[in-house]
Amino acid sequence: MIWVWLSFVIVIGGWLIWIRNAPDNPKTWHVVPEVVIDQRKRNSIKRLVETGPDGLARLHKVAMESPRTTVLAGSVDEGMVTYITRTKRLQFPDYTTAHQDGDMLKIFARARYGHSDRGVNTRRVQRWLTAIEPG
Repeated sequence: MIWVWLSFVIVIGGWLIWIRNAPDNPKTWHVVPEVVIDQRKRNSIKRLVETGPDGLARLHKVAMESPRTTVLAGSVDEGMVTYITRTKRLQFPDYTTAHQDGDMLKIFARARYGHSDRGVNTRRVQRWLTAIEPG
């Protein structure tokens, strides 16, 4: 029985180490989001928001103040940024790409692992958008 538990611990431990240290390939995650309408799925959200031409710059400031969020690729000057936000305990990565398209801001937030993000990406994107609303 101890071998079963030991095997279980090794497998779970290896999986958690992989999640925390797996490479984040910008070619995979830093792509222009195809957003035509707002859309919510089990592990992602797409938003199309009229922000004016400075929406990405304002969103970037908010994103950089968010806990456990870093830039994977891109910049405000390029007009597109992909962020990685990791969960507090297990360090699961979520990717959020924001692209300024004229006065419109296209946002695509998605989980890397699993079939459901339990609404985490939706809540984060909504917090960021609320923070950049005028007034």
